[in-house]
Amino acid sequence: MTYELSHLDALEAESVHIVREVLATHQRPGLLFSGGKDSVVLLHLAAKACWPAPIPFPVVHVDTGENFDEVLAFRDRTVGELGVRLVVGSVQDDIDAGRVVAETGPRASRNRLQSVTLLRTIREHGFDAVFGGARRDEEKARAKERVFSFRDEYGQWDPRNQRPELWHLYNGRHKRGEHIRVFPLSNWTELDIWSYIAAEKIPLPPLYFAHRRQVVQRDGMLLAHTRHLTLLDGEEPYEAQVRFRTVGDATCTGCVESTAATPADVVAETAATRVTERGATRADDRISEAGMEDRKKEGYF
Repeated sequence: MTYELSHLDALEAESVHIVREVLATHQRPGLLFSGGKDSVVLLHLAAKACWPAPIPFPVVHVDTGENFDEVLAFRDRTVGELGVRLVVGSVQDDIDAGRVVAETGPRASRNRLQSVTLLRTIREHGFDAVFGGARRDEEKARAKERVFSFRDEYGQWDPRNQRPELWHLYNGRHKRGEHIRVFPLSNWTELDIWSYIAAEKIPLPPLYFAHRRQVVQRDGMLLAHTRHLTLLDGEEPYEAQVRFRTVGDATCTGCVESTAATPADVVAETAATRVTERGATRADDRISEAGMEDRKKEGYF
């Protein structure tokens, strides 16, 4: 008798294999956890990979100080329920120490400053492998990533110098001070993620489902009117029913008008869309044609 894996089963098996490969070959891994849907799915897969033992590595959150309150509350609740250690790297600490300079003005964002904080956190905790929830379908620079992405002693990424991964064989060799970024969700799509969330009944922050809130129209996007957003002249907040497709800083993450209130609703909505979630709702990806790739070379996620 043969058993044929479903599409989601095959993706899950591949991701679990990648997590176990890291556990077998690295001494001090960590898992980047933003509270967004991809990192939540990644943490869920890590728990499966380690079961029946607890997750043996910490989750790492780079806190810009401009996160949505709902996401921070979800983060704390999730790590508490799983019993995993939380490591927080604070962008504000780097601003206070003079390692980075915060932007000013109504369009200011701390998004780009995260690279310095992430690299400092990796160095201080001695992580030799860091799991991330990036997917190749998100953005063209991320489509260039290998599953095991080598980073040099400065935390930088060279897209022209990547290691082959034939037959799902991964090369995690590195010298002291270097590390590997590991992307177990590389071959997943946004639709795969939501289908898996629905099938596994994975909890998410409420931002991902339709709700009414104050928003502002800016640069062709809907931004949530939170305490982090400074209004420009002439901007008037109004109430709309929206949800978020991706979650980043409140200053640069847009939402979309939607009635999708359940994972099944979101699956149907996602199946019909033709614009990637980052392309539609992340102002930080619009800084230039190669904005994401430039940031990744500097050490960004």
